[in-house]
Amino acid sequence: MNKYVERLYNGIIKENPTFVLMLGMCPTLAVTSSAINGIGMGLSTTVVLVMSNLLISMFRKVIPNGVRMPAYIVVVASLVTIVQFVMQAYTPSLSASLGVYIPLIVVNCIILGRAESYASKNPIAPSIFDGLGMGLGFTIGLTCIGLIRQILGASLGITVFIMAPGAFLVLAFLVAGMNVIREKMEKKGKPLAAPSGCLTGDCASCSQSAMCTGKLPGSQKKSEE
Repeated sequence: MNKYVERLYNGIIKENPTFVLMLGMCPTLAVTSSAINGIGMGLSTTVVLVMSNLLISMFRKVIPNGVRMPAYIVVVASLVTIVQFVMQAYTPSLSASLGVYIPLIVVNCIILGRAESYASKNPIAPSIFDGLGMGLGFTIGLTCIGLIRQILGASLGITVFIMAPGAFLVLAFLVAGMNVIREKMEKKGKPLAAPSGCLTGDCASCSQSAMCTGKLPGSQKKSEE
């Protein structure tokens, strides 16, 4: 598989931030009351992901190791500020709807995770595609949750899906649905890539392993082997 296509596949399917790695749960559950909110939040995060991966990969050899995390946060915060100003200028209603969750992209673990685990160690082009893949995976996840909540809550009048518990329910059913699809594909001899990371305890192959403080015992030894 072409390495650029592999980075897209990794973010959208294999390590989907929403349905596999379960990252960015705060905006996932908070802003997905409608499909447009999910798309807006997802695309905003995608822009920041791509640009931060680009800049961090570009300057990876000159950023001192001791201040790399503060440097990443400065880069991400600058990009988020630009995105927020653009949204306020051209999509004020969407910006108001997403509210504080746009500035909170700065501390989104997906952004900092990709900066630390991939962009800081790889060339510019693969880092761009890595950010694009993760961003599209995040956007797809948020849009699916928002669309289902909008249909069930706003259109059909099942008010629980407009409230916070509805977000948890929809996320749970979508994750369960992905697991069912995975099992059926395996039975047909066309397995999807196995999930990795926190859901399986497979720290060694997780792209977030560099930042994780809750690794399972023995995972470091496994990664060295």
